[in-house]
Amino acid sequence: MLARVAENIYWLARYLERAENTARLISVNANLLLDLQRGYELGWLPLIEITGSRLVFESQKRRNDEREIVQFLLAEPENPGSISASLNAARENARTLRDILPDEAWEILNEFFQEFTAELPSGLNRRTRYNFLKRIVLASQTLAGVLDGTMSRTDAYTFLMLGRNLERADMTSRIVDVRSAQILPADASDLGPFHTIQWISVLRSLSGQHMYRQTRRARVTRVESLDFALRDAQFPRSCLFCLRQTELGLRTLSRSSGVLDTLAGAHRFLAQVNFADIDQAGLHQLIDHLQVYLNGVHASIAQAYFPALPGNARRPMQQSQEGSSTLPLFADGS
Repeated sequence: MLARVAENIYWLARYLERAENTARLISVNANLLLDLQRGYELGWLPLIEITGSRLVFESQKRRNDEREIVQFLLAEPENPGSISASLNAARENARTLRDILPDEAWEILNEFFQEFTAELPSGLNRRTRYNFLKRIVLASQTLAGVLDGTMSRTDAYTFLMLGRNLERADMTSRIVDVRSAQILPADASDLGPFHTIQWISVLRSLSGQHMYRQTRRARVTRVESLDFALRDAQFPRSCLFCLRQTELGLRTLSRSSGVLDTLAGAHRFLAQVNFADIDQAGLHQLIDHLQVYLNGVHASIAQAYFPALPGNARRPMQQSQEGSSTLPLFADGS
């Protein structure tokens, strides 16, 4: 397989997963808003920090209100991490891969992109936002199902899975990070019961509440929710599960020993964490460190399989995104 083809498939999967999980990220904050007591305002600015797009957001001199932030995350073409930009990049990658991908996959993605563009205003309206975001998630899952059910298990499929699982691990950690952000007033001592509702919302945003109750057989708690989302060995959206699937894919490829060594470091990091000892500030730091490991895995994959283009040129479908003050959001440059 040509390195360029492998790279395009890898990024197709990452962009599709990114669009789906950005929708989940917005949804979890919107769901928390519905459960919040009257008199309290839910913060939306932490979503900008969590997605690592603060520099781009501030450069546009936007207001820090709900509508501006949701529009930035949904539709802003200058924000490479927005859902609109991610779907457009995925579509461009898929267009170059029409000889590789099943015909049904291209048709679904192309039709959904047109539908998304036409219905985008409904995503900015609080009353219709839930159904709009749900549609993004369902369309992404439909496309993933078509790819899983029709692609031969060749190297092309392996690179698709590498991109999907690495992006999913990164975005799952960011959804968890919503809870570590200061979305509640510091003096909100009367909102004790709401903290449990927050963790339920995080599980729902991962489509994991039912599986959590099946496997944990206990009420939703902070420590158990963290362990489930980040370290459950059987839940498909947990970070540990995604890392293990990445490892299985890498073992089918040549020249993967260096990447596997980097991946082992991420495994060890997750294994040694004691969630009961981590406060809110510590949780945010934990997510930062986990994302550094994930970016390291990506960098190792890029070095092994995606040689730099002549002149270190960057292709249009691999737009870079400004990171937070401590680390990049998405390591999507080769």
